[in-house]
Amino acid sequence: MDVTALLSHPSADSIVAYRGGRAVRAVEFLAEAERLAQSLPPGRHVLNACADRYRFAVGLAASLTTGRVSLLPSTHTPEVIRHLIQLAPDAFCLTDDEACAIELPRFHYPDATAPSSLDSGAFRVPRIPDDQLAAIVFTSGSTGTPLPYRKTWGRLAGCVRAEAHELGIVDGRSFTLIGTVPAQHMYGFESTVLVALQSANSFTAERPFYPADIAAAVAAAPRPRVLVTTPVHLRTLLAAGVEWPALDLLVSATAPLSRELACAAETRSGAPLLEIYGSTETGQIAIRRTGETEAFRLFRGVKLRADNGQTYAYGGHVEQMTPLCDVIELSGEREFTLHGRTADLVNVAGKRSSFGYLNAQLNGIPGVLDGAFFLREGDRGGATGITRLAAAVVAPTLSAASLLQSLRLRIDPVFLPRPLLLVARLPRNATGKLPHQALEALADQHALAQAEEPGATKRSPHGNS
Repeated sequence: MDVTALLSHPSADSIVAYRGGRAVRAVEFLAEAERLAQSLPPGRHVLNACADRYRFAVGLAASLTTGRVSLLPSTHTPEVIRHLIQLAPDAFCLTDDEACAIELPRFHYPDATAPSSLDSGAFRVPRIPDDQLAAIVFTSGSTGTPLPYRKTWGRLAGCVRAEAHELGIVDGRSFTLIGTVPAQHMYGFESTVLVALQSANSFTAERPFYPADIAAAVAAAPRPRVLVTTPVHLRTLLAAGVEWPALDLLVSATAPLSRELACAAETRSGAPLLEIYGSTETGQIAIRRTGETEAFRLFRGVKLRADNGQTYAYGGHVEQMTPLCDVIELSGEREFTLHGRTADLVNVAGKRSSFGYLNAQLNGIPGVLDGAFFLREGDRGGATGITRLAAAVVAPTLSAASLLQSLRLRIDPVFLPRPLLLVARLPRNATGKLPHQALEALADQHALAQAEEPGATKRSPHGNS
């Protein structure tokens, strides 16, 4: 039976994490995971909701060593929790939030104990069977209902070892990973927790969100240091004008990154920026330095195959032959160019465009801080069943009329959004994605406001217009 060690750190004193400014040694991490494992309730499925990245990692280790399966949805809405209960009736929630209201049996992370007094002679790293089901992860829901995907330990470990090689963080130095993405999201799971455990590097427990907090977290981390983030956070950081501490590497994923944004981030940080391509279904499979090239390079062992307009990924750590939800142009055995998602295409009145193009035109209007087009299902109680193109826009200084006029100069009139929702902020999740259900809820609020107060224009925390 093939097995893979839980940690790749070579000694008891190797640093696994930094929490509250304190370095946590490998022997302490393993001791805390063992203590937690002994106290967990009997259910086999664990919703690991710990916001502290270190506690999340300890919970993951405790689950792996006891044969438990981590459930990792990207959100914890009541609807998602109901779906989890149907999938795993024995599931319980591991949380470090005393105010947690998730409707599952809750097990609170134990209060911190004194650091372990175990010496290096007691350093024993658990070895996990490669075929052990380690996690069930879920798609983000940006194009519909989140779907579950099962991940075995061996394939997960293989994926992040390949990632560490492609990122260049296995050169003998000890890198510190700082993440703005939650550990529960597939990207954060792989690139801030698993990759550190499997490459003898370390991660910081905190998840900074605001620009000043991100800069402070980077400054507090030992070098060499890596910021694992998203295009949304990069744009916010650049717009905020905060001083960036020196970085050794930037990593971005979750949405396509423009060359302009990549170059601006590299200039400000003084570090190269590498963009990862992947999906919940496949894990990470390719990488590029966006400021220098459009082409992605596949991870070792991963292959692509085109068949009747559909591209499939297989080999390496990919669990099975998996269709990709993107329009891909193969340019060699290991390289490809990404042309957008297959679901990104829009066809209205016989004319074609893409959400990527429409969003770029919308966000290019002076005064627009954020905006997105989406498909709006037509009158839900009526007989029309029409699907309409809508848009939600954050533009405090602009009116709907002026926005539509600007859009008329940029896109074909058939793609003008109906409705156009003026909002205070978009309902982006922790990785910057926009779940379709959240956008539909905005449109529902808008329709209700129009029905109750015809002709009125409102803005709310999410906003109506």
